[in-house]
Amino acid sequence: MATLIVSYAAAEGATFDREYYLATHVPLVRSAWDEFGLHAAEILFPAPGPQPFACMAMLRFGDQAGIDAALSSAKTAKVVSDVPNFTNIAPTIFRAES
Repeated sequence: MATLIVSYAAAEGATFDREYYLATHVPLVRSAWDEFGLHAAEILFPAPGPQPFACMAMLRFGDQAGIDAALSSAKTAKVVSDVPNFTNIAPTIFRAES
C-alpha cells in the first residue's frame, strides 16, 4: 500500500471551499485515478482553533507505481486545473509507504 498525501497549508487570506471540494473535486480525483489503483480517499479538516492546515487528503493506492501512473496521466491536468475552483492555496504533495 502507498499513500499520496495532499495538504493545503492554512495561512492568512487563504480560502478553501469545503463543499465544492467534497462534492466536486474529490469525485473528480476518484474518476481520474481509480484506474491507477486508487483504493480510498480520506479527507481531513482541522478541528476548531489554530491549525497548520486547511485540509489534508490521504489517497491510498495499491503501490507507488500506481501513484506514478496517476500523476503522469493526462487526466491529472484536469484534477490540477480544478484546484483554483475551491482554494487559493497551492497544494503540497507527499508520498508515503504504508
